[in-house]
Amino acid sequence: MATVSDFLISRLAAWGARRIFGYPGDGINGIMGALGRSKDGIAFVQTRHEELAAFMACAHAKFTGEVGVCLATSGPGAIHLLNGLYDAKLDHQPVVAIVGQQSRMALGGDYQQEVDLLSLFKDVASDFVHMATYPAQMRHLVDRAMRIARERRTVTCIIVPNDVQELDAEETPPREHGTVHTGIGYTAHALAPPDTELERAAAVLNAGSKVAILAGAGALHATDELIATAERLGAGVAKALLGKACVPDNLPYVTGSIGLLGTKASWDLMNGCDTLLMVGTAFPYSEFLPKEGKARAVQIDVDGRMLNLRYPVEVGLVGDSAATLRALLPLLVQKTDTGWREHVEEQVARWWRVLEGRAMNDAHPINPQRVFWELSPRLPDNCILTCDSGSGAGWFARDLRLRRGMSASLSGGLATMGCAVPYALAAKYACPERHVIAIAGDGAMQMNGINGLITLARVWREWGNGKLTVLVLNNGDLNMVTWEQRVMAGDPRFVPSQALPDFPYAKYAEMLGLRGLRIERPGDVAPAWDQALASDVPTVVEMVTDPNVPPLPPHVSARQAMAYVRAMFGGEADATAVVTASIKEVWEGLFPPKS
Repeated sequence: MATVSDFLISRLAAWGARRIFGYPGDGINGIMGALGRSKDGIAFVQTRHEELAAFMACAHAKFTGEVGVCLATSGPGAIHLLNGLYDAKLDHQPVVAIVGQQSRMALGGDYQQEVDLLSLFKDVASDFVHMATYPAQMRHLVDRAMRIARERRTVTCIIVPNDVQELDAEETPPREHGTVHTGIGYTAHALAPPDTELERAAAVLNAGSKVAILAGAGALHATDELIATAERLGAGVAKALLGKACVPDNLPYVTGSIGLLGTKASWDLMNGCDTLLMVGTAFPYSEFLPKEGKARAVQIDVDGRMLNLRYPVEVGLVGDSAATLRALLPLLVQKTDTGWREHVEEQVARWWRVLEGRAMNDAHPINPQRVFWELSPRLPDNCILTCDSGSGAGWFARDLRLRRGMSASLSGGLATMGCAVPYALAAKYACPERHVIAIAGDGAMQMNGINGLITLARVWREWGNGKLTVLVLNNGDLNMVTWEQRVMAGDPRFVPSQALPDFPYAKYAEMLGLRGLRIERPGDVAPAWDQALASDVPTVVEMVTDPNVPPLPPHVSARQAMAYVRAMFGGEADATAVVTASIKEVWEGLFPPKS
């Protein structure tokens, strides 16, 4: 006789789930037993920590468009999932968390590992979190968790007490009052708004003479439509960080990332435009958008709740980005005045020269920008990039030119550390034929990345190739926060909080049976990338970089400048080196190399 756990696994498979990321425990023994018996083709991927399981489920959703599934035991295991689940929630990714619980008769008895999981998950899984207390519930709990996760692009949660897991399954509830009879059937969507609303949007866009487009993660599948719209409107295109791969960086009017980690070209685009088209983005920082009232605006988003949230728009269109742009294009008039577009392209070309000059500046020992500048032209076709939070995200955002067919992601809304390596593992599981590159700082690697390498060493042969590369920026510092302390708070580097213990990342990789390269000289950066990207064994590239190279924002305010000065004169131990590196960055911004 099949158990409730057997039915849970088979129902997930019927929904198309291919793998479950998790960690075992006695609170889910029934479910683990069902996974062991299952013939439905669902693979269980054991992670080193439940947080990594949730990160991997989130990344699976990001790189496949499917619902990610993670599994953890009761109490501590469930608690460990939360950070990765919040990462999924804030980046609008569909993830179902399945967690164990103590037996029903023990609940309310202050039992070992008894945690109020309904309350614990009520925020992160606010759209749907329920506990199974009767076998006939399982069908509609799975169906609703999967459907709501997919349709609302959010996190849902099913809690299964360990005694319920072992009960006989009731696959079909009785036909009587008080029962629920759900199904899996196909869901059709209205993808584009009505013609009248499209005409209103087109009128705004056609009236503009200096059009800017800001695209985000919701436009990742709309590359052709974004390009066609930009060409029609003579627009420049800036990208929110989660939308970095939505249009190629080699197009001359693509200004790159926007925000604190953005480009000067994007800053100028937003401050110079008279019309703004936002597509699939919830970019949060209003100070990097046009001044309120300076630009007319149109916004496209699949979720109406996100309209008019970041900037006042005249016309908000609820619809799929690609379908809405396709419907809008016939209504847009071709711009004949090319002056604005030419100005944008000049700014973009100049910015790339600035970045080249900055990347080639001397540093001690290696300029981190050079690491990314040398990687950029070597990026394999159709590769997947994952990036952690920290100063490396700034270089990732600015210095890497993504080409068509590449994918990239990081923790956008939550901006949590520790996601790059588990993201990369999940990406490789989902797309084993593609080269995956993870980018992490030493802080994130010490947090949980080195644990992810243990999984990598164990499973990489299952993928049929070893095309996974991990970059570690080893600067001995929690660098992004150090610079935030200096520039935002006016405080010098606080060594007890910022200095990291030394760790031999490359040697550790070799100890695990992976390949490791430690690079300490600028001239060795390019050859190291050639070796690592050609390797048939997953490779950790440890670049020893200079923490004093500043991740300058595209625009430095007077307040930030004053804070920086206070930090330098307030006891900054590395003041001379920091100021020297900063002067070099500013100089390249003023006098970039000739093309």
